[in-house]
Amino acid sequence: MKAVIVTGGKQYTVAEGDVLYIEKLEVEAEATVKFDVLAILDGENSKIGTPVVEGATVEAKAIKNGKAKKITVFKYKAKKNEKKKQGHRQPYTKVEITKIAL
Repeated sequence: MKAVIVTGGKQYTVAEGDVLYIEKLEVEAEATVKFDVLAILDGENSKIGTPVVEGATVEAKAIKNGKAKKITVFKYKAKKNEKKKQGHRQPYTKVEITKIAL
């Protein structure tokens, strides 16, 4: 059974046991997190929510919070002597899907 969840403005298709890197959540490591379910994908028993499936939840365990690798952002305007170099590290939360319940 798979489910489509929404978090951080993005949608993810997940199954039990999956490990995801999602937008940072304000939770501690080893905490339990619940997500809204947009759809349940299970062959003949599939359900699509409007906008969420009533009574369906996906539980996950937060493994850790961290930052991704640094990327370099370089802005440059020709003939204007204007340039700007920045670095960015996107914060994330690593979660493991533990349960999909209807």
